Amino acid sequence: MAGESPSRLGLKPGQVVQEIGFGSDCDSGLSEAAAKEAQSELVDQSFSDVVDVVMLWWRDDDGDLVDALVDAMTTLADHGVVWLLTPKPGREGHVEAEDISDAAPTAGLQATSSISAAKNWQGTRLVAPKVSRG
Repeated sequence: MAGESPSRLGLKPGQVVQEIGFGSDCDSGLSEAAAKEAQSELVDQSFSDVVDVVMLWWRDDDGDLVDALVDAMTTLADHGVVWLLTPKPGREGHVEAEDISDAAPTAGLQATSSISAAKNWQGTRLVAPKVSRG
């Protein structure tokens, strides 16, 4: 079985899933499974309409994580989800958990869960915090 079950990403048929940062080191099985789960092709960073989910592949040397998260939210629908996919510990490009927990709130997001997304990749689910209405 290539990659883990995409249902762990919580994808539903009909959702628009944008994939950013995919490279030769990424797990194509996870991308293919996500497209199958959403029942549509994944869109890339040039897509300018609203998306339900962003799959952001990120490595430690890719630049500023806060900027990348802010950019990823540009087309994200209200109540949308950013899956930050980073190399697992011990793999080249691994991103420390504290770097994610520092960057997420600065970008206006909060981490809700983490999963083993694929053989060499972990996923952190990020969402906009719920705004209390008073």
